[in-house]
Amino acid sequence: MKTFLTAAAVALAALAAPTGAALAGPQVALTTSAGVVVIELDDQKAPATTANFLQYVNAGHYNGTIFHRVIPNFMVQGGGFTADMGEKKTREPIRNEASNGLKNDKYTVSMARTSDPQSATAQFFINTADNAFLNYRAATASGYGYAVFGKVVQGKEVVDKIGATPTTTRGPFADNPVQPITIQKAEVLK
Repeated sequence: MKTFLTAAAVALAALAAPTGAALAGPQVALTTSAGVVVIELDDQKAPATTANFLQYVNAGHYNGTIFHRVIPNFMVQGGGFTADMGEKKTREPIRNEASNGLKNDKYTVSMARTSDPQSATAQFFINTADNAFLNYRAATASGYGYAVFGKVVQGKEVVDKIGATPTTTRGPFADNPVQPITIQKAEVLK
């Protein structure tokens, strides 16, 4: 009887499993001074951005960087500065993949850039709210959008904690956490 129930459970599970489900993308763990955040990357819809991010992760670029810009109910941004606000060197900018259909929803990860839509390098941000105004609208500088390339799959409470940290202005840097929140290590999990 036990064998029959086990076989039936396996058969039911197989029937309930989605067919043609998309495979999960690579995952990156950001071990921060506030806790661990795991990001799943979408290498199907954002292949160039994912490859760029993984190159920075594998090179150790993010280790020792901080979340230098934190705006409550908007986003937390990091990946470009050390705790003393020294800017890290980057590679050449990548092509903006904002038109990939992914949206700047809460807990998604996007590339930071200047007003030039094709200027993203290493800095990224995690949306702490649904930010539809950052989505792709048109191929113009003011409406091009910010390329989403992943989502937080573990550690949302850590993102919330970072997003609620008190901030100050340091020189030209506004919204800078009073106590630095450091990315101690970034590593590919799979």
